[in-house]
Amino acid sequence: MLVALSLVVAGCASRGVPLPRDPGAPLPDAASIHRAVSRQCAGLRTLTAEIGLSGRAAGQRLRGRLVAGFGELAAMRIEATAPFGVPVFIIVSAADRSTLLLPRDAAVLDGEPPGAVLEALTGVALAPADLRALLTGCVSLAPLTGGTTHAGGWVTLRFADGSTMLLRRQKGSWAVRAGGRAGWRVEYPVWRGAFPSALRLESGDADLRLDLRQVEANVPIDAAAFTVVVPAGAERVSLADLRRAGTLRESR
Repeated sequence: MLVALSLVVAGCASRGVPLPRDPGAPLPDAASIHRAVSRQCAGLRTLTAEIGLSGRAAGQRLRGRLVAGFGELAAMRIEATAPFGVPVFIIVSAADRSTLLLPRDAAVLDGEPPGAVLEALTGVALAPADLRALLTGCVSLAPLTGGTTHAGGWVTLRFADGSTMLLRRQKGSWAVRAGGRAGWRVEYPVWRGAFPSALRLESGDADLRLDLRQVEANVPIDAAAFTVVVPAGAERVSLADLRRAGTLRESR
């Protein structure tokens, strides 16, 4: 039987970046501003990070530690680690297929799109490329379509996939503060160095804070990292089973 996934209870993510409300005016230098704030993603092949996760999803308060790696061609591996024993879960993906292993339940979910599995786990539906873009502060990898300037030093950049990026002039340079697309919204309250140190992600009834540590770009990742060995006799479960079990529910 598939039991509820376990992460430790914690407080909800704090609020929030004040955003511009005026309609704004056309931004003629949108392309050059976008190049400046997304240069960390130019030529990015791989990304690894430790992620502290806290907040609320599907009515459950949660906290945990994730170890994540992203490769080329939408390859992804995320482990939800535990203080002792085996991981809570391991999800790997290649192209548009994923495998989710639940070692504590000897259960596996195989062949589903990774975005659907992440939605069942966290309440936020994000494909690996979208998640990597959020973690790096680039918000979207789609082509830029234009921009708008607002009062108070704010600008909005718009992308072909419907995403937006909100920036503000700070100490003589542009800083990415927020972004969004249909289905989710992201804020960047802390940014040190080339990549954000923290982000807040909201989607439906999910409100999550991700604290990033040990972020490394373009380090070699063995292709075997994007596969997982499924134990013989593992129970096959469905997305519906995963959702019914609870999204990272507190253990009883």
